[in-house]
Amino acid sequence: MSDQLGGQAREHPVPPPTEPATALHLAVVLLVAASGAVETISFIALDHVFAGVMTSNLALLGMAIGRGQSTGVTAAVLALTGFALGAAVTARLTRRREDMVTRWAPPVVFCLAGEAVLLALGAGIWAAMGGAPQRTARDALQFGAAAAMGIQSAAMVAAGRAASPTTYLTGTLATYIVKGAGAGRRDRWVPAQLAALMVGAGASMAVLRAAPRWTGVLPVVLVVCAILAAGTPVIRMRRSSPGR
Repeated sequence: MSDQLGGQAREHPVPPPTEPATALHLAVVLLVAASGAVETISFIALDHVFAGVMTSNLALLGMAIGRGQSTGVTAAVLALTGFALGAAVTARLTRRREDMVTRWAPPVVFCLAGEAVLLALGAGIWAAMGGAPQRTARDALQFGAAAAMGIQSAAMVAAGRAASPTTYLTGTLATYIVKGAGAGRRDRWVPAQLAALMVGAGASMAVLRAAPRWTGVLPVVLVVCAILAAGTPVIRMRRSSPGR
């Protein structure tokens, strides 16, 4: 009987998952909310540039050059440089990762942990200065915020099929509309991501107005929660593995 069942199992293997688990989708939503929170801090409380949307920063850089506004040029260059550095370092660290759909590879999670540490450092500096950093500190925080978003963006690229963009959702929205209209199917997680971006930005704005000293804490909490959610499939896999 056991041989017969074993033969049937070999003849009809369980197909591999074709999409990420719910926990990974939730982790992506949390990271989107974190990016919305960081963008609020970057644009409203720092120097009116974005930490993760480099297309807009290139346009802002061009406008600042056209107006002859040195402050705007500096802010845009800092954001672009920080983002590029964060993405480049992450690409280097995740170069040999496996492309899996069921979980995020350890190098991806490691880089996200580094992002959380960088954001926590920025939150500490922000709190120590009472939520009103001076020029030099603002420049450093702008660079750090952009570097954190570069890390997050590159980590999601490295995660491959198990993730999706979290810092720039224009392409996500366009794909959602085109596939929905042309193929009759929609990704149910896209509305959650779009909503998370607004909720993260709105919550960050509310904290910035009510308790500016602690504005930087929210993105840290969201990224940590995303990492914990992403670890759920690994924990379940280990618990269900033979011999446990």
